Amino acid sequence: MVEAWYMDESREDQRAPHRLQPNRAVSLPQLARLECRWQLPLDADNYETDPCLKEIRRAENYSWMDIITIHKDKLPNYEEKIKTFYEEHLHVDDEIRYILDGSGYFDVRDKDDKWIRISMEKGDMITLPAGIYHRFTLDENNYVKAMRLFVGEPVWTAYNRPADDFPARKQYMKFLAEK
Repeated sequence: MVEAWYMDESREDQRAPHRLQPNRAVSLPQLARLECRWQLPLDADNYETDPCLKEIRRAENYSWMDIITIHKDKLPNYEEKIKTFYEEHLHVDDEIRYILDGSGYFDVRDKDDKWIRISMEKGDMITLPAGIYHRFTLDENNYVKAMRLFVGEPVWTAYNRPADDFPARKQYMKFLAEK
């Protein structure tokens, strides 16, 4: 089940939860106001035949997908990739991830530029909107297997901050201002 909270400013181990003390939880409606969308937990053990996933892919036009396993024994250039994923960046398309096994964190910036940590685990699916600054890291379990979904051909390009002049960022900021 997706859980989110505001992060502390510690630069220690990125895989730690980094909860403020006291904890400042972020509700799913608060995430929705940032245009971060999620699905009710899906059946990750049967993703190949899951009718709910099939319907989501049809309804959202997710025509392309692949699976990535992030673990030191499974991902070439593991340490380099982990650092790259944790660099604050944005994409010009939505980022859709479905956790098939393991767990990790997506961090997103709120409208006041504060970090929110979103804990993802097996069965969770999230969509981060184009133009939102974000990053990803494993949690202390150091393992995740995730499905990456795209509308059309996959676009892998991440634009590290600052990228405020990108049309996707401007559109996202306009969306936040109107909320």
